[in-house]
Amino acid sequence: MFSDHPSHILALLRSGSQVEIGSPASSQPKVKKQWFSSRAQIVLGFVAIYLIWGSTYLGIRYAVETIPPLLTMGVRHLVAGALVYAWVRRRGSPAPDLKQWGYAGIAGMFLFLGGHGVLAWAEQRVPSGLAALLWATLPLWTVLLSRLDGTERKLGARAWAGLLLGFAGVALLIGPIALGQRLDLLAAGAVLSSALLWALGTSYTRAVRMPASTVLSAAMQMVSGGTMLLIAGLLAGEGARVHVASITTRSVLSLSYLIVFGSIIGFTVYIWLLSVSSPSRLSTYAYVNPVVAVLLGWAVAGEGLGVRTLMATAIILAGVALVSTRRKQPAVLELRRRPVAIEDACEAAGD
Repeated sequence: MFSDHPSHILALLRSGSQVEIGSPASSQPKVKKQWFSSRAQIVLGFVAIYLIWGSTYLGIRYAVETIPPLLTMGVRHLVAGALVYAWVRRRGSPAPDLKQWGYAGIAGMFLFLGGHGVLAWAEQRVPSGLAALLWATLPLWTVLLSRLDGTERKLGARAWAGLLLGFAGVALLIGPIALGQRLDLLAAGAVLSSALLWALGTSYTRAVRMPASTVLSAAMQMVSGGTMLLIAGLLAGEGARVHVASITTRSVLSLSYLIVFGSIIGFTVYIWLLSVSSPSRLSTYAYVNPVVAVLLGWAVAGEGLGVRTLMATAIILAGVALVSTRRKQPAVLELRRRPVAIEDACEAAGD
């Protein structure tokens, strides 16, 4: 007779019965089944962040068609941040102090007011696929800033080659004609500057002490940034341009998608993947998301997809790959590990 419970085993031994300790062979496949289930969940997690974060660029484009851009992103991040903050506090995370709220406010200014606010404004004027490709330069800006602020002592040949290749792809992309139509150079420059602002926010958060809870820190930055976006939108006169009767169902559904999937589900899945997968595998979203965005813009929104765009995509992503796989040379040894903040989780740009 089979048994694996200690009290049952002792009772059988005292009675003199024959006992085989352990589980029958027929139960072994259950372990394998659970292993396969876990691997399938990881695969589904990667598919989720690829598709969700790759599609947020198109979601932003549709949302700002009839809702002003700063108000769009303000509602998105304030609602998502408030919901996540309430959830994590209910689960027992300690309340942050005023200094930490101050840090979150500065981070939110760079990441959301400057990063996503400018991106949303620009997507009124440039195709979503082009915006995604320009935002793919984020790792390039991050590496340059890490050298300037002393986070990395020196950049190797691979990093410099990646930087030159990546920005060469940008130069090819923003010629007089891109994605099959004339390009608004001011809007294209705005997308690049928004990626730079996000990189500045990333650099800042690595220099300050945020709450130990990654999710709490992310929620604080979303709440702060969302509040600033709403204030900026009202000061810019966007409130007067809101006409409820003219807001389309597509814009409302797109904004809802950005809140639920882009900001809440996408971030939650990413944080889970951080605990079950390797950083090298997780970094693949930086290469996949822009491709997903370009293809969705072409297939769903009818955005142009010419030879120049395909060449620029390959060149930019090759540069990002070189930079992302470089050997880092830190300037000083870190004495404490900073928890992952939202800027690490959302470098997929339009997420």
